[in-house]
Amino acid sequence: MSSEQYVVGVDYGTLSGRAVVVRVSDGAELGTGVHPYPHAVLERALPGTEVLLPPEWALQVPEDYREVLRVAVPAAVEAAGIDPAQVIGIATDFTACTMVPTLADGTPLNEVDGLADRPHAYVKLWKHHAAQGQADRINQLARDRAEPWLPRYGGLISSEWEFAKGLQLFEEDRDLYDRMEHWVEAADWIVWQLCGTYVRNACTAGYKGIRQDGAYPSPEFLAALSPGFGDFVTDKLEHSIGALGEKAGTLTAEAAAWTGLPEGIAVAVGNVDAHVTAPAAQAVGSGQMVAIMGTSTCHVMNAEVLREVPGMCGVVDGGIVDGLWGYEAGQSGVGDIFGWFVDHGVPASYVEAAAAAGESVHEHLTRLASQQEIGEHGLVALDWHSGNRSVLVDHELSGLVVGQTLATRAEDVYRALLEATAFGTRVIVETFRDSGVPVEEFIVAGGLQKNALLMQVYADVTRLPLSVIDSEQGPALGSAIHAAVAAGAYDDVPAAAKQMGKVRRHVFVPDEARAAAYDPLFEQYVALHDHFGRATTTMRRLKAIRRDAVARKGA
Repeated sequence: MSSEQYVVGVDYGTLSGRAVVVRVSDGAELGTGVHPYPHAVLERALPGTEVLLPPEWALQVPEDYREVLRVAVPAAVEAAGIDPAQVIGIATDFTACTMVPTLADGTPLNEVDGLADRPHAYVKLWKHHAAQGQADRINQLARDRAEPWLPRYGGLISSEWEFAKGLQLFEEDRDLYDRMEHWVEAADWIVWQLCGTYVRNACTAGYKGIRQDGAYPSPEFLAALSPGFGDFVTDKLEHSIGALGEKAGTLTAEAAAWTGLPEGIAVAVGNVDAHVTAPAAQAVGSGQMVAIMGTSTCHVMNAEVLREVPGMCGVVDGGIVDGLWGYEAGQSGVGDIFGWFVDHGVPASYVEAAAAAGESVHEHLTRLASQQEIGEHGLVALDWHSGNRSVLVDHELSGLVVGQTLATRAEDVYRALLEATAFGTRVIVETFRDSGVPVEEFIVAGGLQKNALLMQVYADVTRLPLSVIDSEQGPALGSAIHAAVAAGAYDDVPAAAKQMGKVRRHVFVPDEARAAAYDPLFEQYVALHDHFGRATTTMRRLKAIRRDAVARKGA
C-alpha cells in the first residue's frame, strides 16, 4: 500500500464543474473529472416553465452543483487510480459573486414547493447584471455619505455583488425576500453541502460582501437605500467567517456517498476561483498579477501596501494569502466575446474552410489573424460586450468596433477583439501602477493561455513578461492546495504553494518594436474608453431602449 496522501480540488466554473486529484507531496495532478451543468445558464426562461426572463438576467440551478460532486469527483478518483481511503481533504472554489437564497437549513428557495416559477428563487450567477440600477443607487448614496468602505472598492460597487443583487430581490419580490433566511455565496453553499456547516469565507465576504475591518455597511446606510432593508446584514447575510485554508468541517456521510470519499476527511473553507488560483501559480508574493482568463478575466495580486485603486473590485487584508493585501480587478467578458463572434459573426465559408483544414473556427481565425501586421486591419474595439468590470465598473456599457469598411474580414474583427481585451488589461495594469501598486510580472491561468497569438499580444501590449501556470486546472489545483492545508499536511498556503504549485516563467516576452506599434492603437482605445465610458450616456440609453422594447413585446 502506498504511503502517499491525496487531496481533491473542485472548481465550479460558469458552465461546468471540474475535479482534480492531487498528490500532496508534490502537486502532481493524477486524475480529473468534468461535468457540464445540465441547465447551463438560464438567460431566457426558467426550466420546465413558461416564465421568461428579462434582459441582463443570468440564473443557475443549484442541483447542478451537487451533481458535480456525484459525477466529477468519482470520475477524477477513478482516473487517478488511487485508493479513495488515501484522500485526506477536499476543497472547492466558485465563481463570484454567485448567490443562493436559502432557508435556514440551506435548502435553495427554488427547491421549496411552489417557488420553482419565481425567478428570484434561483441562483443569481456572477454575470447577472439586472441589478445595475440598485448598484447605481448604492454608489451614489455611499458617495453622498462619504462611506469609508467605498474607496476600498475603487469608488464603485458592482451590480454583480451581494448587496446590489440582494436589494434587487428585496425590491422586486418582497415575499420571497422575507421567506429567505440566508443570502449565501455559492462558494459557501457548496461547502455547507459537503460538511453540513455554514461557514462564510473571508474572501467573498471581503471582495463581494463589502466587509472591511470586520464590519459591513451600517443598518442606517441600508435603510436609507430602501425602507425595510436596514436589517439585510443581520437577518440575511452576516455569519461566522472562516479564513482561507482553514477547515470548515468534515465530510458528512451523505457527501461521502456522493463523492466516494471517506467520511470525516477535512473540508476546507470555500474560496473564489480567481483568488484560489494564485497559490497554484506560486504567486503568493508582491507584484505578481495573476489573470485567470476564461469566459471572463479576473486579475488578482498581492501587495505589501494598502492603496486606493480607481475601479478595482476590492482590496482585502489577507484576501488571497495571510499577511498581504489582496487586490482584485477584472474584465466581464473575454472568452465570451471571442465565442460570441465565432457563433454569430463568422460567415459559413470560414466554418467550411476551418473544417477542411482540420481546425476549429477559433484556430482558423487565429491563424489568419497572426499573419497580419499590427494595425493592418484598421480597427479598434471596446471589450464591453458584458459590460465593464474594471476600471469603470458599469455593466450598462456595451461592445464596439470602430473602423469597419466593406473590405473588413472576419479575421480582422477577431484580431481586433483579441487586442481589445489586451488593451483593457493594460488599462487595469496602468491604473494599479499609477495608484502606487507595482505590477512586475503577469501570470496567466485558464483555457485562453492555449492561444499563443493572444498571449503574445498581451505581453506586447502590457510590456510585461508573461508567465503561464503549468496546469490545465489552475483553480482546481489551487483548491487542492487549500485542502492540503486544511487537512494539516502543510502549515500554511505559501508553504503548500511552494511544493504543489506549478508555473512556467516568462514564456512570452514583450518585443519593443511590436509594443511600440501597439501604442497608437492603445491611444485610440483609451479615447473611445473615456468617451463612451465617461463622456456620453449613449450605451446606457441603448440598453434602456432595448429593455423597453422587450417589455412591450412581452406585454
